Amino acid sequence: MNLRKWLDRIEPKFLKGGSLQAFYPLYEAIDTALYTPGKTTAGATHVRDGIDLKRIMITVWLAAWIPGFFGMFFVGLQANEAMQTLGQTELAGWRGWFLNMLTGFDPNSVWDNFLHGFFYFMPIYIVTFTAGILAEAVFASRRGHEINEGFFVTSILYSLTLPATTPLWMVALGIVFGVVIGKEVFGGTGKNFLNPALTGRVFLYFAYPAQMSGDAVWVPVDGHTGATALGALATDGGYNTSWLTAFIGNIPGSMGETSTLAILLGASMLLIMRIASWRIMLGCLVGMVAMASFFNLVGSDDNPMFAIPWYWHLVLGGFAFGTVYMATDPVSAAMTDRGRLYYGFLVGVFCVLIRVANPAFPEGMMLAILFGNLFAPLCDYVVVQNNIKRRKRRMAHSG
Repeated sequence: MNLRKWLDRIEPKFLKGGSLQAFYPLYEAIDTALYTPGKTTAGATHVRDGIDLKRIMITVWLAAWIPGFFGMFFVGLQANEAMQTLGQTELAGWRGWFLNMLTGFDPNSVWDNFLHGFFYFMPIYIVTFTAGILAEAVFASRRGHEINEGFFVTSILYSLTLPATTPLWMVALGIVFGVVIGKEVFGGTGKNFLNPALTGRVFLYFAYPAQMSGDAVWVPVDGHTGATALGALATDGGYNTSWLTAFIGNIPGSMGETSTLAILLGASMLLIMRIASWRIMLGCLVGMVAMASFFNLVGSDDNPMFAIPWYWHLVLGGFAFGTVYMATDPVSAAMTDRGRLYYGFLVGVFCVLIRVANPAFPEGMMLAILFGNLFAPLCDYVVVQNNIKRRKRRMAHSG
């Protein structure tokens, strides 16, 4: 019996009146993830396309793995370099039990580096997906709704914003907070006004700052410390890396945010397939360049962050990752074309403003996007009202 026939055979158990009807959302999510739904809309009023919400979300999910794979490699590379510096040849704990058998810790080996980083990222992602999907399933079962594929994107993006050293219990707590408080309490996908992945990440940052920031959380080797490039700039105004190295991604940071090169590859994929909004990305870039140039012009004797040029803001911290994958969230972003430009511009401005004006919080992009989410309805309102006023003027002149 093939998988399709087996799913059809057990389906009645999950329908209304069946012994497993409470678990229908889980059944439906698995069924439609594996196969195209057999039911389609009918009638002349329906617009049909070759891609639906499920395919859009899966495409974004796949595109997010590009910076994810780069992040795994660089996490492993930095860990292996740190182990070599400290004279360590084996890894302790359950990760060490696997890695000591499967690979070495040579920073010159692509395999050693990738597998080392893989064993830090995948546990985080598995815990994220398991805890988050259970939270979604609870709400879907209570409401009689289907589990939306948007969680595929939320799960990967949330995981990529975390340091490799994040405790797994904390990973679970953060994603449940993001899903429940950031989305489900407002009605689920399509009704949330905040990005749920960022909501969970920001919750962890403020609830557990010692585990989410500082010099000891980025490279997963006991006894090793290393500041992020933004942290070093905020502290002493010096660059601890070259621009090209930062662009490629070999710098400390959250697992998916360090490689601007990989993020641009993912952006190209999303733009070519017309899934992500180029207007939001352009708005973020223009807003960042404008605000960074303004601070460069003003200058400061006390704050070295004023002097950072825009092309350094581009490759440091989470600006590129947030611009491509977070700010373009179609639910929490602006809906109108011109509103998307305004919204993106605000996100870019907020990011640099937070980084420069508050050196104690040098990252900036997470809060900038959440602030942008709050202003997204206002951006759309302004655009719509301006269109209404223009039409009234045209009607008045034509009359």
